[in-house]
Amino acid sequence: LLNSCSNTIENKKSEFVSFGPAKVNSQKAISLEKMLSKMKDTSAEKEFTIKAKINEVCSAAGCWIKVKKIDGSTVMIRFKDHFTIPIHTEIGTESFVHGIAYWDSIPLEMLQHFAEDSGKSPAEIARITEPSFELAFEADGISIPKIVKPKK
Repeated sequence: LLNSCSNTIENKKSEFVSFGPAKVNSQKAISLEKMLSKMKDTSAEKEFTIKAKINEVCSAAGCWIKVKKIDGSTVMIRFKDHFTIPIHTEIGTESFVHGIAYWDSIPLEMLQHFAEDSGKSPAEIARITEPSFELAFEADGISIPKIVKPKK
């Protein structure tokens, strides 16, 4: 049992749960915008730990998330080797994500598959007609706050 005065770093770490094979060091996290700035003028892959709010979670398996940029658009973060997080993770949850950012061509079929995983309607999926070239992120670890259910 922790007393109310106990507020050590160890206690704060225990408030998060991690998924994926890599341990995420939240102390090394930078903002999503800072990562985007560092990737703007390079074609190289780069390793990052970022801090970002979850905007969407794969509703089929929890195998990817989207995080929102300042301009309102999103960056998809796919989980390496298809590890998953709970599909009911709350939108707006602050997360710490470690992985590799890179520029990638996303085939039309994959974009349509992601839209299906997002719960988009067949009409919305049919409007996706072109592949895209975008910044991608493959995460090997993510930490999100533990969901503590109140006792009844």
